[in-house]
Amino acid sequence: MKIGLDVMGGDFAPDAAISGALLAAVALSGEDQIVLIGNRQIILEGLSARGIAEDRFDIVHAPDIIGMGEHPTHAIIRKPKSSISIGFKLLKQRKIHAFASAGSSGAMLVGSIYSIDTVQGVIRPCTFAMLPQENGGLSLLIDVGTNPDAKPDVMYQFGLLGSLTAKSVYGIKNPRVGLLNIGHEEGKGNLLVQASFQLMKTSNDFNFIGNIESRDLFRNKADVIVCDGFTGNILLKNIEGLYRMMSKHGLKDEYFDRFNYENYGGTPILGINGTVIVGHGISNDVAIKNMIFLARDVYQAKLSRKIKRALSQVSIVVRD
Repeated sequence: MKIGLDVMGGDFAPDAAISGALLAAVALSGEDQIVLIGNRQIILEGLSARGIAEDRFDIVHAPDIIGMGEHPTHAIIRKPKSSISIGFKLLKQRKIHAFASAGSSGAMLVGSIYSIDTVQGVIRPCTFAMLPQENGGLSLLIDVGTNPDAKPDVMYQFGLLGSLTAKSVYGIKNPRVGLLNIGHEEGKGNLLVQASFQLMKTSNDFNFIGNIESRDLFRNKADVIVCDGFTGNILLKNIEGLYRMMSKHGLKDEYFDRFNYENYGGTPILGINGTVIVGHGISNDVAIKNMIFLARDVYQAKLSRKIKRALSQVSIVVRD
């Protein structure tokens, strides 16, 4: 398979992307190939500085860059020669099988929707984060910022998308889906959570186990934890801030080391007709390497195809 990598995206581009691609290339099978997308001259200079021949990778020239502060929709339209725009063009033309970037997450979402479209029946594409569990496992927190203003049917779909991802990509059998709330009781929470609970509690589409409180996030209570994107993003950044503070103070622990974002590489955008991975803006070479591995795993799991099939059999009626 061919994995397209945006070399110009991220705070430490292009060095982190080039170094990460080299790390990944060593471990990938001979059938997997990384396509570097960005300014050709800059890429060649980066490879030369590392003593790597220019024919080690396929290179697709993309002279423009979409900055983190640019309006995503305007940037995609006005910069057709940007590394993100060209990456999506290659993906749409099936010249690459997956596309990964640590650049503008907004532009990656807009590019996904406008270039390869959402799976029919998906109300809102979403993203997730991995939460390390005390027992050594992982749980998916979904959504983590793509949809700050979700509605009950969207929350229900998060449960379905998260369950399919946990099963297909991470090998979790019959994933337990919990709803993040301020209490375990059915009547707890705001109107959004209460209405979402009513949809989820009779679901035949996934294994709903009820409400889960934030103090239980890391205690292996659920494999998929559903929340709106506003709540999820605040929670995720709080976790990241706590990890950075512990690292700054030299507090090392085998369990807490698993909170390092480098370990996970990024997140796929769920609910679109293709494999698109969004990495953290501060991604270093290790994170880029793992982002490439994640792109491979999600594509090989045929996740978008499984989502399409599952939505055609969904047990509740959702709005388009």
